[in-house]
Amino acid sequence: MNIVIVDCFDTWEHRVDLLHKVLKEEGHSVKCFLSDYRHFEKVYRMDKKQDFIFFHAKLYKKNISMDRLISHIKLSKAIFSYIDEHSKNIDLLWVLAPPNVFIRDAANIKRKHQNIKLIFDLIDLWPETMPVGKIKTLLFPWKDFRDKYIASADVVVTECNLYKKVLGKVLDGKRVETLYLAREDKGYNPYLNLPEDKISLCYLGSINNIIDIDGIVKVVEAFQEKKGAVLHIVGDGEKKNELLSKVKGTGAEVVDHGKVFDRTEKQKIFDSCHYGLNMMKDTVCVGLTMKSIDYFEFGLPIINNIKGDTSEIIEKYECGINSDLNVISKINALSSEKYRNMRVQCRNFYSIALSETVFKHKIQEIIG
Repeated sequence: MNIVIVDCFDTWEHRVDLLHKVLKEEGHSVKCFLSDYRHFEKVYRMDKKQDFIFFHAKLYKKNISMDRLISHIKLSKAIFSYIDEHSKNIDLLWVLAPPNVFIRDAANIKRKHQNIKLIFDLIDLWPETMPVGKIKTLLFPWKDFRDKYIASADVVVTECNLYKKVLGKVLDGKRVETLYLAREDKGYNPYLNLPEDKISLCYLGSINNIIDIDGIVKVVEAFQEKKGAVLHIVGDGEKKNELLSKVKGTGAEVVDHGKVFDRTEKQKIFDSCHYGLNMMKDTVCVGLTMKSIDYFEFGLPIINNIKGDTSEIIEKYECGINSDLNVISKINALSSEKYRNMRVQCRNFYSIALSETVFKHKIQEIIG
């Protein structure tokens, strides 16, 4: 088949890369249409990738802004106008969303060209994942771009089971498949170097307005008072200084690694930590975070406050602790053997649910 994958954000490009790889290995012709604007760095990209076409997007500096919405609308028009012109050469259209305008414009392509099989891949939910209630109300029409047009798809893919529950009747009668984010397996070579005199924690990823900074600080503070604590930070973001300041205010040690992309270096950091922190504001609707996948891949148990998929995974596979008022007591009650098994279970879950092999089999099932 001739397949086109559409994506707005380099944030999820690792999913596009894996989709591209798997589909190419299956013998399909694959093109990937992406934005030329890097969402996190807020810069234009100049790199080139085989089978990737980068469409120009209007720049924006603030994540919640009219400039960003306008940028997405114009980008969508450019991409789907191009697809409309080349529709005779497309058998399958795989569209990652948000932005929700992609869903509306892809649905119009499907209406005009019934021969194209359409798959929507929901990686996030807008506006449900936005932590500010007022913003959700203001962006209600943005939600309609998804809910009114999603039924146009032949298959709806969700990044986690939670999204199926949240959308409920919107997806009623549609074929819906969960396809977890996954990674190409590049090996696992741990070498534990855990401090014995304190609890070592890690926060990985973007430090933005949806993470639970106060919750993280409470956990660090509780460990600091009980035994002593150190927080390793691997990442960056607009709320980083706030996190650093509040954690230091507890008396805990902070090690700021900045952004780390080298696998060996990341494994070294994780091997010096007892737990990874997977904590977001309770108003955020997310089932499985990218950071938790990293933690599992590198064998690091998590302290988690996210409901849905992650909470259920922890209960079923014993690969972390679901955070509540008794989280410190739960951790203190763990035997060394139970803790070692928890690290093993992280890798086990990664292998059976988040690996490239599992992803490939699920793709084959989805596209038939």
